[in-house]
Amino acid sequence: MYEVKIVKSEQQLQQAFEVRRKVFVEEQGVPEHIELDEFDATAIHFIVYNGDHVIAAARIREYEPKVGKVERVCVLPEFRGKRIGILIMNAIEEYAIEHNFTKLKLNAQSYAIPFYEKLNYEINSPEFLDAGIPHRTMEKSL
Repeated sequence: MYEVKIVKSEQQLQQAFEVRRKVFVEEQGVPEHIELDEFDATAIHFIVYNGDHVIAAARIREYEPKVGKVERVCVLPEFRGKRIGILIMNAIEEYAIEHNFTKLKLNAQSYAIPFYEKLNYEINSPEFLDAGIPHRTMEKSL
């Protein structure tokens, strides 16, 4: 059974960072100094547990008044295709609604656009490179 939690402790935050390191730094080759950034200190972090193990992570931060920016959404490779991405995105949206956000934005890696489109995000930018990886900006009204 998978369970989404908002990070409440330093240990949980480090577990989120470990998942992000495995996916973004080790798997995708993003430099760690780009992956872990100044927004980690103020963002709200989410993690997904499979039993006692953290298998996915994401964060949200206020980007503009009433606009949240969803970032660093990742699932360990062996757990992909099991709807965990949907689970964490739904939790982020619930949090955003509870905190009176009216819109969510994100920069999706281009290969992940169909995933976000299924969650009703719409593309609103041309393709651009971030850490050498093609992305497009997407947004969703809440």
